[in-house]
Amino acid sequence: MSLKRISQFFNPSSVAVIGASNNASRAGFVVMRNLLQGGFKGPIMPVTPSYSAVHGVLAYPCINDLPKVPDLAVICTNKNTLFDIISQLGELGCKSAIIIADGLTNDQKSALKACAHKHNVTLLGPNSLGLLIPHIGLNASFSHTVASPGKIAFVSQSAAVCSTILDWAKNKDIGFSYFVSVGGCLDIDFDELLDFLGRDSKTKAILLYIDNIEDIRGFISAARAAAFSKPVIAIKTGKTNAGALAAEIHSGGKQSSDAVYDALFQRAGMLRVNDLRELFAATQTLAMHPKLLQVEQLTILTNGGGPGVMAVDELIQRSGKLAALSSETRSALNHVIPRSEATSNPIDIFGDSAPARYKQALEILLHAKEVKNLLIIHTPSALAPSEDYASVIVQALQTLPKMARPYVFTNFMGEDASFAARKICANNAIPTYRTPEGAVGAFMHLVSYRRNQKHLTQTPESNTDDAKINKAAATTLITEYLDEEQTYLPTHNASQVLSHYGVECIETKVAYTPTEAKEQAIELGFPVALKLISPSIASKSEVGGVVLNLNDANEVEQTAFAMLIRIKNTYPDATIDGFSLQKMAPRAGANELRIAIKTEPNFGPVILLGEAGTGLEYAQAAVALPPLNMNLAKYLIAAAHDKGVLKDRILPEKVDKYRLCALLTRISQLVVDQPDISAMELNPILASNGQFLVLDATITLNRYQSKSNRKRLCIRPYPIDLVEIVTLKNNTQATLRPIKPEDEQAHKAFDQSLNKEDRYKRFFGELPQFNHDQLAKMTQIDYDREMAFIVCQRLEGKTRTLGVSRVIMDPDNVHAEFAIVVRSDCQGLGLGRILMNAAINHCKRQGVEWIEGITLPENTGMIELARKLGFKVSRDFEEGSINMVLNTK
Repeated sequence: MSLKRISQFFNPSSVAVIGASNNASRAGFVVMRNLLQGGFKGPIMPVTPSYSAVHGVLAYPCINDLPKVPDLAVICTNKNTLFDIISQLGELGCKSAIIIADGLTNDQKSALKACAHKHNVTLLGPNSLGLLIPHIGLNASFSHTVASPGKIAFVSQSAAVCSTILDWAKNKDIGFSYFVSVGGCLDIDFDELLDFLGRDSKTKAILLYIDNIEDIRGFISAARAAAFSKPVIAIKTGKTNAGALAAEIHSGGKQSSDAVYDALFQRAGMLRVNDLRELFAATQTLAMHPKLLQVEQLTILTNGGGPGVMAVDELIQRSGKLAALSSETRSALNHVIPRSEATSNPIDIFGDSAPARYKQALEILLHAKEVKNLLIIHTPSALAPSEDYASVIVQALQTLPKMARPYVFTNFMGEDASFAARKICANNAIPTYRTPEGAVGAFMHLVSYRRNQKHLTQTPESNTDDAKINKAAATTLITEYLDEEQTYLPTHNASQVLSHYGVECIETKVAYTPTEAKEQAIELGFPVALKLISPSIASKSEVGGVVLNLNDANEVEQTAFAMLIRIKNTYPDATIDGFSLQKMAPRAGANELRIAIKTEPNFGPVILLGEAGTGLEYAQAAVALPPLNMNLAKYLIAAAHDKGVLKDRILPEKVDKYRLCALLTRISQLVVDQPDISAMELNPILASNGQFLVLDATITLNRYQSKSNRKRLCIRPYPIDLVEIVTLKNNTQATLRPIKPEDEQAHKAFDQSLNKEDRYKRFFGELPQFNHDQLAKMTQIDYDREMAFIVCQRLEGKTRTLGVSRVIMDPDNVHAEFAIVVRSDCQGLGLGRILMNAAINHCKRQGVEWIEGITLPENTGMIELARKLGFKVSRDFEEGSINMVLNTK
């Protein structure tokens, strides 16, 4: 979908209503009424053979009779007419249409999408409430109310939720930049909208109501890009099995586990809320405070001890933090608050506090350096109306510049007595809530958003385990198994694959009969563990298929016979391939972990981490999306601890988390490298003395067949195939490769190495050195959307960056912008040509049609290189710059 076409869709200058009606019970009546009452400046053209005029506006009997081509058509007729209408609109030249109708079968949807593409018509819907763009007065919907102009964009798959949000927002005086009901997402989907809204200057925050996401890779890529610049909040239905089934029926898409969606939203730097109440609170909070919190600690000022305690309880239960007051702040407050010699947070100024005392305490806190987030709680007082206290807050904040203020939000408790106070706060852009819990919950939304944003930009540690990976050997082995039609690999087979990724498995012997098991046990030495090998039974221990601590040969043989009889009686159709035997591993003092890989609908493979046990469902595991680096692995371990599925047990030795991170990254690389692995389970893994020993492993193989419309991984992994060795003009060798998140420190050193002249040529001005957040955005890139190539060398154990070329593609993958800079002391080595060719070749592989760059006239070396490489060079005299354009077709 073209970003240009999306932009045209959301900026129409004329609208046609197909199926307009004077019958008040029809959608065509409501849509016409809303368009006429919304203040839209362009022509509104009803199309209907039934009336000569609709709402007093001249109607046209058919689409071909329209006096001009509409920019947007709203189709209000039933589903049986859609194909003819889309064809007629396309032939007329109308490029955008909204479909209100629902009830299409999957086959009808596919056919309708093909029809729209054939006629070059972009569709919103079906089952769409419509589209509201308040700043141009467009209400092309059958909503019961209007939307005010504002800075929040709302996108929903549910028309019913749209109506609810509109009603609530009107009551709260919250406005919208765009209000979009996507319905069935037949054509326009979340990723295109996120691309558009993420770049839209009128939109400061984006809210999503999601039933199902089909294109996970496109969604996470667009969401991550949008979340870098503004808050993106989502409510996702289907948290329970029954809810997931209902969402599946409603949206028509296959549902993945809710825990996997949690991992997606966190990975994209988004904020997830659980229900409409939280969505309302998040909307209100972000409407007034779309910026990132400076810190997480909260200070609470209250005139009632009970509400203060309620707020603290809610804060701690949600993993929040109280701010510690400085001795200077406590001393100042002690002079203001009567009967107080040891003021602490929460700060209780008592129920008899008049507005003057509130003002004194508030001014102390507003000027305290440690107070960055302040919740003000007020219970109704007989001393003065609540609105007097609200006015004190407003006046106190107005004395401070916006940049010097802490984040202030309020809780005026009660209903009638507090209504006016909440209104004053809302009118002055101060978030306000009815309960302490609601206020703290809204604050924790901002905290969660901050954590996810920090998650996006944290620099990972380098992992030195790459030498343990032998991709080619593992691929050869897996291919051999598949050629032999072995799709289920028990421990003794799986261990061979895992060994090529540095995963150690306990020595395992295989026996096909009880007698052979006896012989293998003697060879291993006692005690031994005997395990059934059966692809038909997922959890062997639950059916007596695992017996531990067998101490002599006869016991092994008798146990194997008994196991066969028991399994054949219980599972007569089960396939039994024999037995595996292992010498008992010393478990005393060891932690027992479990790592699994599952393949989810739309998502592809996901990684699960938990404690060893008989069953590892999503409820018993933390979930992450591959690929993982050391930081992401660390977050997976932290999530497992937070969820309670990985506990710090009282053992002589805790799990070595650094080495566990390294293990998880190697397993992630296995997932990335080996598409034929559809599932894997390592259970248990003994963690002791910094080592990880797998006692039981199974791998399920399924020959992967690429589908052109679906990527296997929902996040593009590091493009290792683009790494190559190059020779510089001084006859030294260097590595040309895509940049990695781990390159941040080297990139910082590279930036600092540039002299003033080179920085001026690259950035068209004297810029300060880049900070961490800026460097993180340069090194933690989405390889689907942009590419940065570096040339680097290893010197004295450190990576030294010599030059970088960067290309950023537009969402339509038609146009790319490039930039190149070479280390000041490395110029003349041919780095510019190497980096430029890498950028050009990448754009060609991606199907980019033309590449453009801008430089200054004094950068003669870059200009001459561009000419040699086929760029058309021209001068922009007005801007004082040189434009370089290359057509790659």
